[in-house]
This record gives sequence, structure tokens and C-alpha cells, in this order.
Amino acid sequence: MPDGDGLSPSDRARLDRAVRNAERVSGLIFSVYLGVAEENSRAYAERLHAALPDPSRSVLVMCDPAFRALEVVTGERARRQLDDVACGLAIASMKSSFLGGDIVGGLTHGVQQLGEAAMQPVTLHWH
Repeated sequence: MPDGDGLSPSDRARLDRAVRNAERVSGLIFSVYLGVAEENSRAYAERLHAALPDPSRSVLVMCDPAFRALEVVTGERARRQLDDVACGLAIASMKSSFLGGDIVGGLTHGVQQLGEAAMQPVTLHWH
């Protein structure tokens, strides 16, 4: 998350925990951008995503509350675990929280939801 996002230390810690948990259960890399986006929020989110260290395995959640922009961008490998339906459900959940004024709660829940949707099943091998 960018500095100057207006988050309290406890809000930042909540989001950091959600990101770590989502990464742990899915094996993907999650990033949250909370701040001002450019006019075309989708293109801006895609540029942010492309600048990540491993965009193929990354999921970016970009939120610009002032302009009511919310984007989820998935990389090529991440898309194999996280389809458009799962992303759409997480976006709907986040928007619902945002309408109630809970930006951090919405982002936290949305990231957790995306991580769970991308969860890799445990494989048991019997010999």
C-alpha cells in the first residue's frame, strides 16, 4: 500500500494480516493499493499490477474511494486459480462494505475471500 493512504496503524495491520493469510492459503502474491487512481482506473490498475515483482502470480486489489473505483487484476498464473466469477463475488462483497463506510473492512474481507477462492486443495497420495 502506498504511504499517505490515511490508514491507521491498526487498519494497516488488519490489511497486512489479510494479505499474508490470502498468500498462505493460495500460494499467490496479493497486493492492495488504496489511493488515487487515474481517470481510467482499469488501465491504471493494470499498470500497477505489471510493475509488481512477479505479476504472473500476483493479484492486485486497487481501490480509489474518492472516485468509487475498485479493480481486481490477476496475473496469468493467478488466473488459473482465481476466475472472473470469484473476483466478481469478492468485488460485490467489498462494494457492499464500502457503501456502509467500511473501506478497510471491505478490503480485508475481499482479500480474504479472494485468497480462499484461490486456495490450493490438499492432495493426498496413497501408495
